[in-house]
Amino acid sequence: MFGSHLSIAGGMTNALDEARELGLQTVQVFTRNQQQWTAPPLTQQATSAFRARLAELGFDQVVAHDSYLINLASADAELREKSIRAFANELDRCEQLGIKYLVTHMGAHGGNGEAAGLANIITALRQILLRAPSGTIICLETTAGQGTCLGYKFEHLAEVLAGVGDTSRLAVCMDTCHVLAAGYDITTSQGIEQVMGQFDRTIGLKHLRVMHLNDSKKPLGSRVDRHTHLGHGFVGLAVFRFICQNPQFAQLPKILETPKDLAPNGEPWDRNNLDVLLALTAGREPRIIPLESETNVKAADIPSRAKTSGKVAAKAGNSRKRGNKESA
Repeated sequence: MFGSHLSIAGGMTNALDEARELGLQTVQVFTRNQQQWTAPPLTQQATSAFRARLAELGFDQVVAHDSYLINLASADAELREKSIRAFANELDRCEQLGIKYLVTHMGAHGGNGEAAGLANIITALRQILLRAPSGTIICLETTAGQGTCLGYKFEHLAEVLAGVGDTSRLAVCMDTCHVLAAGYDITTSQGIEQVMGQFDRTIGLKHLRVMHLNDSKKPLGSRVDRHTHLGHGFVGLAVFRFICQNPQFAQLPKILETPKDLAPNGEPWDRNNLDVLLALTAGREPRIIPLESETNVKAADIPSRAKTSGKVAAKAGNSRKRGNKESA
């Protein structure tokens, strides 16, 4: 089940329409402006339209990502309380929209130490789950470990899962770019099997509910989070082949968070990255489209695509910042 993080600009259902047009089976969205602490309440019209479109498309495992402002690990009591309120609101919005998973970063301890940061997260999540609706599952995302960010070790996620206790409402999202940058070598078949075995022993594969499929601009162990297109980074194709051909992951939402501009072949990069995943699933060697910097093609020379509407092409051009999510 493949999807992408798509824009809700102009209306929540726009992301669903774009996903269908791209040939995706699910989608990840922000349910609000992720750079602001507050958001207008969802209207009944908006939630009804979104739910109806989900049913029409058969998208039953849609994913949301919370705001990057939220930091449940913070040593600052005021910021942590503000984050708790914002995160609870994110869960409420997901419940209203019928979104199954809410992906979140574990936050940064800000110099207070990993043990203290993890304890803050556990306390915050317990508080949130006591009053939150039960329909949406929180997925803790693996991180690259930039700065004082937590979640770059499998042990961090395992500790929070155990500390909160309610694993019916708490799960994990694995990001391939982040895992590599954090120091887990997934660049070879042998490495992947070892890392997935370590994940299973430490966290448990049964807790893996969402995957982010991103290549990395930065090398193994860099602790720097920079996404790029599949086959163009240090992750390579081996892990994507492993994921695509493993029946255990077939029904998991697997989300692209790669840049959204048009490729030199005139197709949205999401379409090209999806083609790579479909080829790997079928056991074929994928065609890797060169990056524009690797060709002599200028953006102005890219021909219009006959099979895709101008709306999708315009969205692709307007969503570069959102697609190149350095902290996704």
